[in-house]
Amino acid sequence: MVFFTQGNGQVGIDCSSFDVKPHRIYLMIPGQLQTYFCDENVEGYVVNFSVQFFNSFLLKVNYLDQFPYFKGALNNPVIQIPEAMQEEIIILFERMILEASGGKRLDIDMIKVLMIQLFIHIGRLTAETEKNVSECYKNIQIKKFLNLIETNLLDLKLPKEYARMLNMTTNHLNSLCNEVLGKSTGEVIRERIVMEAKRLMINYDLSISEIAYRLNFNDNSYFSKFFKKYTEMTPEAFRQNIFCEQVFHTVILNQYRS
Repeated sequence: MVFFTQGNGQVGIDCSSFDVKPHRIYLMIPGQLQTYFCDENVEGYVVNFSVQFFNSFLLKVNYLDQFPYFKGALNNPVIQIPEAMQEEIIILFERMILEASGGKRLDIDMIKVLMIQLFIHIGRLTAETEKNVSECYKNIQIKKFLNLIETNLLDLKLPKEYARMLNMTTNHLNSLCNEVLGKSTGEVIRERIVMEAKRLMINYDLSISEIAYRLNFNDNSYFSKFFKKYTEMTPEAFRQNIFCEQVFHTVILNQYRS
């Protein structure tokens, strides 16, 4: 979670780019690609945490499941904080910093309390921004489908396998995907595989062969052909492109600072 209080720039979350604006919160989940190209005058707060951080603290262990941003299920991962709430949100972040300086058990517990307050504020705002998304049968089934992809991506890659888990025909699932998401079931699955491949390629310690193996591609050449078909570049070219972008923006930023 990143909250900017001033400055300009760009935040990249997976393949989407968002402008940096004051009093915006950017929500990310583990594994998402994150890039930051910001002016040197940018200021704000970054909070990294895991859901497990709260497991021993909350009586209801699935309490955080009610917040869709923990699953990356928001249409827009950027939340603009209304002016009336900005000071209150900043105070929560500042109090977290103050409590973190103590390091005692009760200090950590207080940080958790402050974070839950923040989650509730964000949850209310996201509920407002997402209120036009009807919880009808079609949307519920698509959410189930997307959740199944997240938990079975490495093992299941065929539309019929997901349709079977949802107790519906392959054609019916495809019809739902086209109507709600504007793309076929196969496209949704393939796009998620490509995104996972891109995320893994940011880790330069992994070879292309190792990435192909992790994604359950038995043949490295088939993985390369698959990736190129849907990105119009080879895995090696994609990785080189990411590296060059990082170097370019680092050079530009250093020149700006000097």
